[in-house]
Amino acid sequence: MLIPAVAVPFFGAVLVWAWRRKAFAHWIGVAAAALAFIVVAVLPIGRGSGTGNWVGIAEHLGGGWWHQIGFAWAPSIHLDFSLAVDGISWPLAMLTALLGLLCCLHNALGAERHTSAPLQVPASTVETGGPFPDADRASAVPGKPSPTLTALLLAVQFASTLVFFADNLILFFIAFEAVLLPMWAIIHRYGDPAARRHAAAKFALFTVAGSLLMATGLFVAVADAGTADLGAIILAGGVSQSVSLLVFTLLAIGFAVKAPLWPLHSWLPDAHTAAPTVGSVLLAGVLLKLGTYGLIRVAGGLAPDGAADAAPVLAVLAALGILVAGLVCLSLPEIKRLIAYSSVGHMGFVVLAFAAGTEAGIRAALFGNLAHGLITPLLFFLAGALKARTRTGQLSSLGGLRLAAPALAGVLGFAALASLGLPGLAGFWGEAFTVYAAADRGGAWLALAAAAAFGAFLAAAYLLRMLKRVSHGPIAPATAEIGDVSAAEIAVWSPLVAGTLLLGLIPGPLLELFAEGLL
Repeated sequence: MLIPAVAVPFFGAVLVWAWRRKAFAHWIGVAAAALAFIVVAVLPIGRGSGTGNWVGIAEHLGGGWWHQIGFAWAPSIHLDFSLAVDGISWPLAMLTALLGLLCCLHNALGAERHTSAPLQVPASTVETGGPFPDADRASAVPGKPSPTLTALLLAVQFASTLVFFADNLILFFIAFEAVLLPMWAIIHRYGDPAARRHAAAKFALFTVAGSLLMATGLFVAVADAGTADLGAIILAGGVSQSVSLLVFTLLAIGFAVKAPLWPLHSWLPDAHTAAPTVGSVLLAGVLLKLGTYGLIRVAGGLAPDGAADAAPVLAVLAALGILVAGLVCLSLPEIKRLIAYSSVGHMGFVVLAFAAGTEAGIRAALFGNLAHGLITPLLFFLAGALKARTRTGQLSSLGGLRLAAPALAGVLGFAALASLGLPGLAGFWGEAFTVYAAADRGGAWLALAAAAAFGAFLAAAYLLRMLKRVSHGPIAPATAEIGDVSAAEIAVWSPLVAGTLLLGLIPGPLLELFAEGLL
């Protein structure tokens, strides 16, 4: 089932593109995304029969593959089509499949179209022709379904799933790079007309620069090990000690750009602010996970000695990122930009937990990574719904939401409380275990644990400030006549709400899945 998990979204994207002028093209995309979700969901069946049994990341990462399959592709350059799945990669593949399905459904239903009058886009800002011929004036309207956008969403899902399942380093790099083009197209073509070109160019510049460093690190690792088999290199204890720090540094910088880790984060707020709603959802829920997954499994697995040597520097940068993001968010006036900067802080928690290098730290990093992938996409869906209704994202213009749209205000309050780490919701466990893992190291790590704890306090401050501005007070003119939550929005948001609540109340099964990859 590993091959259909990757192939279904790819062929779905091809079919949607081929029939993009047909009225049913959107639903081909939804069907492909739903089928891909089902295929990924059944992968844990029969997982006791996998091969592998390798160790890595300071002897904490790698309990063995559930399933593995491989075919020779280009042996002369160490390229094999080798796929594998375990308790670490499967939850991220499931998250990718879920968000891909929800984004395709959001586009097909035109969820934001049901909540507001059409936005009048000046003709001068709408481009026609080019490689996206269906992206005419109508498809520039927020909430207006676009088959080409659905095809691009499926392309991102295909490449991202391939990243999580790749057991060959060259295949991993190809898949990692394949994500960039459709994501760039989503921002460049379907984003805010006033900011999309700049944001797409900045996204491409940063990510390609990071990829060059990552490619160099991967090639050094392959040359040193004599193989591109990720599992085999980790089984052997990683690359030789003489190049371990070099390999980890190159890979860590490349993955830190995608994560993103402060101070390599400046592309993210611009991309989120300019991207359409589904673009922001995939950026937060999928693309950032490529960076953290690569840092934990690939960089840490290939160069465990280098990871241990670089851990203090990585931890300091992560702690600074948590604090800087929190302080910046306290002064941001725009809701999507605030949510984007909050991601920098949350990814700081993930990187700090990984840098701790203990089993508790790695579990905290993996759990926090997945929790962020549920909560922040929900926040971006909500921000998109607000902007579609009110034509503004300014916090000062969105007062009185609890009176104008109480259900929408309630879901926003739920998502904000989950994001700030309220006990009982998914965001709590990753942050709490990160502070514990850092404090458990003792010494100077206690200061980093204190910084992370203060960062959690800042998160509570800026998210409660956001709720105060948006939900409370008198009804603002922009929110006076908006509609409440629609049936289409309930269909799209409910799985994220349920997942956030489920992981918060019952974290054990997910931690046990991680344990299968950590023991």
